[in-house]
Amino acid sequence: MHKRNRWFVTIALVYGLLGGLVALVHLSAPGLIPGNVARMHGHIMLLGFILMMIYGVALHVLPRFSGNALHSERMANWQLYLANAGLPLMIAGWLTLLNWLVLLGGAIAYSAIVLFGVNMLFTVKPHGPWR
Repeated sequence: MHKRNRWFVTIALVYGLLGGLVALVHLSAPGLIPGNVARMHGHIMLLGFILMMIYGVALHVLPRFSGNALHSERMANWQLYLANAGLPLMIAGWLTLLNWLVLLGGAIAYSAIVLFGVNMLFTVKPHGPWR
């Protein structure tokens, strides 16, 4: 497995633990974590745990299933950087209730999703006489 893909899976597991911890703390002491805890928890679990896991597994598996090399390693590396810059900004925005920070983080995280989509489309694009 490529080192970058292992990073995606490892980070996904860390976000899964963090999201679970946020939920447990919020349920046991509701006022302890400031800001919009429900949205923060939801995005930690969806973007942090689920999407990072999808990124790591898909970047490893889809090129093998398609029989093609990954279209762009550089694009996948930027996807790692952007995804892991965007979500912490979103979390900081919800902790401080600064909507512009949530918007900035969301735009950065969304750009990682776009890079992933483009990279996967060109990776699984059929080549050869059967296309």
